[in-house]
Amino acid sequence: MAVTTPDPKQSEMTTREIFMSEALREAIDEEMQRDPTVFLVGEEVGVWGGAYAVSAGLLEKWGPDRIVDTPIAEAAIAGLGIGAALTGSRPIAEFMYSDFMGIAMDQIVNQAAKNRYMFGGKATLPLTYRAPFGAGTGNAAQHTQSLEAWFAHVPGLKVITASTPYDAKGLLKSAIREDNVVVMFEHKALYAMRGHVPEEEYLVPIGVADVKREGTDVSVITYARQVHYALEAAEQLSADGISVEVVDIRSLYPLDTEAILRSVRKTHRAVVLYEAVRFGGFGAEIASQIQELAFDDLDAPVLRVGAAHAPVPFSEPLEQGSFPDAAKVVTAIRDSLQGAR
Repeated sequence: MAVTTPDPKQSEMTTREIFMSEALREAIDEEMQRDPTVFLVGEEVGVWGGAYAVSAGLLEKWGPDRIVDTPIAEAAIAGLGIGAALTGSRPIAEFMYSDFMGIAMDQIVNQAAKNRYMFGGKATLPLTYRAPFGAGTGNAAQHTQSLEAWFAHVPGLKVITASTPYDAKGLLKSAIREDNVVVMFEHKALYAMRGHVPEEEYLVPIGVADVKREGTDVSVITYARQVHYALEAAEQLSADGISVEVVDIRSLYPLDTEAILRSVRKTHRAVVLYEAVRFGGFGAEIASQIQELAFDDLDAPVLRVGAAHAPVPFSEPLEQGSFPDAAKVVTAIRDSLQGAR
């Protein structure tokens, strides 16, 4: 069931404006304080403070037994997390880039995702994988992919991603407390995004979408950085009297299908926006569910906006041209409004 997250600035909690990287660091730090079995492991998470400074300062506070630097060995990082989770710890295993998770696919897909089922539920696997993903930072073909659909496809994995510092902190805390494997994709271009985050304790539930902007004419279903392009497009179109609803799914699996359907049944139009390659991306699953479950409510075909089917260029103009942006979202929304069935 979707919620409309209260603006942290308007809440009764004490808030301050911090970077998403800081919000994630607070989540890790607070959960380590709350539970002595929580630890962080990954490449350069200690001395270097993480590739994007998420764990900066945590080695000095918690020491090398709980902030564990590893060699460049993704399969070992993934497997270490599984073993530790099965034997009583709550590990957070960080991959420097989600692109490198391919090296650890057997551990993630055939071990982490399957163990609880294969042990008949007698074992829990409280393991969180963290992975930077996405474009916009000039990291080229091997460090820029959005591969989240791979993992949402695998039974036994929960898959989440955040578009704001508020959501990032609350989702990561919920993931760490899960007794199941959670894969959290963190968009690289959002680490430096600032947002209001409460000082008090809070959680963001996994599997619950968030309506970032209410509207009546068309629904844009999206996640991660694309939420901001959707909001920018919605603001532009409001000048023309077009009311756009923006739904941030936050959780790819479990997917809050009811929230998506509720929005589409209100607006009767849907644009699915995602940064992954359009062909075969997770947005195709969302579009399929809308078509199957809300076909009679649609006044126009479901449209998808995604990235080009090509390796990500290193050239900044070519990279920008390969991915969705606010202008492409505006075009898709106008097409939807003109495409009555």
